[in-house]
Amino acid sequence: MTAAAAASWLPLSPGERSVAIEVLVHGPLSRAELARRLDLSAGSLTRLTKPLIESGLLVEVPEAGGPGEARQGRPSQPLDVVAESRSFLGFKITEDMVYGVVTSLRSDIVARLDRPLTTHDPGEVVDLLAGMTAELAARFPALAGIGIGVGGLVQDRAVVGESPFLKWRDVPLAELVGARTGLPVVVENDFAALVEAETWFGAGRGLDRFVVLTIGAGFGYGLVLGGKRVRYAEEDRGFGHHWIVDPHGPLTPHGERGSVVSLLTIPGIRYQIRAATGRDAAYEEILARAAEGEPMSVRVLDEAARALGTLVGQIANLVMPRKIVLAGEGVGLMDVAGAAVWETVRAHRHPLAAPVVLETKVSDFHDWARGAAVLAIQVLVLGAVED
Repeated sequence: MTAAAAASWLPLSPGERSVAIEVLVHGPLSRAELARRLDLSAGSLTRLTKPLIESGLLVEVPEAGGPGEARQGRPSQPLDVVAESRSFLGFKITEDMVYGVVTSLRSDIVARLDRPLTTHDPGEVVDLLAGMTAELAARFPALAGIGIGVGGLVQDRAVVGESPFLKWRDVPLAELVGARTGLPVVVENDFAALVEAETWFGAGRGLDRFVVLTIGAGFGYGLVLGGKRVRYAEEDRGFGHHWIVDPHGPLTPHGERGSVVSLLTIPGIRYQIRAATGRDAAYEEILARAAEGEPMSVRVLDEAARALGTLVGQIANLVMPRKIVLAGEGVGLMDVAGAAVWETVRAHRHPLAAPVVLETKVSDFHDWARGAAVLAIQVLVLGAVED
C-alpha cells in the first residue's frame, strides 16, 4: 500500500473515527456490541461503518462459534480490521543507536532492524533513517507511514524543539525524513509514544485510569485518565530531576538531592557506585553484585528500591490508578530488590487500602520503537489527535 492509498481513508469524521478506534483496539466486535459501546442506534452505526468497510479499513469476519452452533434470526457478522493489510515503521533514536520495527495495523512487531548511531548531525541521522526505511520497504512494500520517537521536547508532532541526548534544537525531523522517504512521518517524544502504545494495545488497554513509569537512562511518568494520556507543561523537560522522594538522599550530577532521577535512573545508580568505590561498573554488573550480597551494591540498590516503593505509594495514594505499569531498561531492580519495594509501598499505604496493582514489563528499545509506530497508526490512519 502506498502513502496515497493510506491517505485515501482520511479524513474520518469524528463518528467514523470512534468506530474505527473501537474496532481496532477491541475488535472483532458485533454490530450490536459496537452500537452499545458507542451509544449509537443501528441506523447511525450502519451509516458510519459503510464508508469504513468500502475503504477497506474495516472488514466483516465470520462469527465466532462452532459450525454446529444453532443461531436464531439473521446472523450478524462481526467487524474487524485486517491487521496484516497495512504496515508501519517505528523508530526509537537513542544517543548511540537507532532501533527500528515494522508493525501491523494492531502494532504487532513483524520485523526489527537496528543500526549504530555514530553522529548526531541531523542530516546524517536523516540519511540513516532513510536507508533503514529503504531496507525495510524492500521487505514490506505496503508501508503506510513512519513514527519516530525522540527523547526531548517535540512540537506539533513534527519538530524536535530540544533533545538533550542528541543536542538538537528546532530540527524539522518529520519534514526531512518525509522528503527522503516519500512517506508521511509523525515525530513524538519517545515516552509519550510508549504511553500511547500501552493505552491502545498494551497493559492499559480497556483501563480508564492507569500510570506508566519507566526507569532506565532517564525517568518517565505518564498518567492516563478516561482512557487518554494527560499532557502537562513539564512533559519532556525532565521534571523527574525535581521529584524528591528522599530529601536526605544522594546528590548526583543527574538530579536534585534525593530526586527520582538521582536515586532510580541507571546513570544515577552508576554514579553512586563510582563515587563510593572509585571504579565504574555497568548496571547489570551492579545488579549481579547486589544479588551476590556485595555490600555497596546492596546499599545503593536498597536505597533505590525504597525510593521506587515511596514513589509507587505516593502515586497510588494521590491518583488511585487501577494499575501502575513499570517498564524501561532499569526494571531489573525489581528482581534484585523487589521485596524492599513492596515493603516500602505498604509502609506508605493505609492498612485497609486496596492492593496496588504493579505490573513490571521486561522491555527493550524495540517496545519504544513500537510506541512510535502506534503514533503513526493513530495519526496517519485514523486522524486521531489530542484535544
